Amino acid sequence: MLNLEPGGSQSPDSGLKTWHKALIITLITAAIGGLYLFSVFQHRRNPGVIPSQSADQNLTPDDVAVVRRMFMTSFSDTLTLEGKSVWMKNGYTMPYFPFEGGHIAFTKRVGLIPAAQRLNVKKIVKASPPSSVDDGIDHGTRQVFAVFALPGGDQLYATPIGVIDGSQEQYYCDLLFYYDDPHTIYDNWPKDVWAAIDAHQVKPGMSELETRMSIGQKIQTEGGPEGNRTVTYDQDGKHWTIAYTDNHATSIKTD
Repeated sequence: MLNLEPGGSQSPDSGLKTWHKALIITLITAAIGGLYLFSVFQHRRNPGVIPSQSADQNLTPDDVAVVRRMFMTSFSDTLTLEGKSVWMKNGYTMPYFPFEGGHIAFTKRVGLIPAAQRLNVKKIVKASPPSSVDDGIDHGTRQVFAVFALPGGDQLYATPIGVIDGSQEQYYCDLLFYYDDPHTIYDNWPKDVWAAIDAHQVKPGMSELETRMSIGQKIQTEGGPEGNRTVTYDQDGKHWTIAYTDNHATSIKTD
């Protein structure tokens, strides 16, 4: 029954309009919900699909290569390296020392670990190097070292991978190491390029990344952006000056 009380009168037309409004709101809500469910269905059909990159980015196989990281923050994290192999990413920057009788022989520095060198990690230890030893990492209270053997050898060596200073710990494993063989990470590189890298040489046409894989990360740069500049490399005392155009080595000089 319609309300006919004063101040509350309502015509049949007004009730019909109210019913129409409710129906329209219901239909709009159902349409929005349907679109949402459809988008969820499409996403589940194509998990991991992301919007396509702009063609201007021109991503190369090197750009999308998977280089694992482990984000180590504690000494116990580094123990996961024991019994595994890693490959030196930061070539010709990190010194290594003999590990003899359970101790690091800091006075017998061997040299700098070459780029892409495989290291078979045997154990992780803590040690306090003499103040006179500069191994590229702050001494802190103690340093953390990876003890390793080279392929085909039994002699053990040690190189620093982190520092403990009181209650603070910092580790550089992700900067220092590949956790997978770089030959498989960059399996798109030609065989002659890998032959040059394995011999720690540089040949015309190599990219900056390929060159760093060969002769290391200790560099000084001149000029423009990566791939179009001149770079000087210090390969444990041997110097290379290489000019790049469109990320290809065009001039190679050594001294």
